[in-house]
Amino acid sequence: MRQLAGNASLVLNRVVEAVVVILMALLVLDVWVGVMDRYIFHWQLNWPEILARYLMIWMAFLAISCGIARREHIGLSILIDRLPVPLRRGALILCDILAIGLFLYVLWYGIGFASSGLNRRSMIFGMSMAPAFAAVPAAAALSVLQLALCMVRDGGRQAMVAQGSEV
Repeated sequence: MRQLAGNASLVLNRVVEAVVVILMALLVLDVWVGVMDRYIFHWQLNWPEILARYLMIWMAFLAISCGIARREHIGLSILIDRLPVPLRRGALILCDILAIGLFLYVLWYGIGFASSGLNRRSMIFGMSMAPAFAAVPAAAALSVLQLALCMVRDGGRQAMVAQGSEV
């Protein structure tokens, strides 16, 4: 079961990382266009700054699950490392369960937040704000899934996981 959860976590993480890399490349290209417009061509484009904001929001929110998969997020290791091993495992599992609860809460209210964007329009693009607002529930759902997979994979033995040793 741990092997299966580790493999699923690895595959999911690689897909999300690829999406984050694509979003980062688009963000760099978009900012470059904005700089070229402002200082060289003077086209007076109004969309590069707004698009950069949406790309950065999606990129940052999706990267949360990547940090979870590698166990690279800030934790309570200074306290947990001082606990005896049996208590440490329980504390780590409890932290994962609490984090899952937090992300389920964010998912629940994030769905309402994203659906409220259906009625709002972007001033620049004229599009619904729902795709931009959907970053919140999408990231929360990915985080819940990744936390559950990592909890099964690690079984309370938490350590920073290198990309090649996730399985």
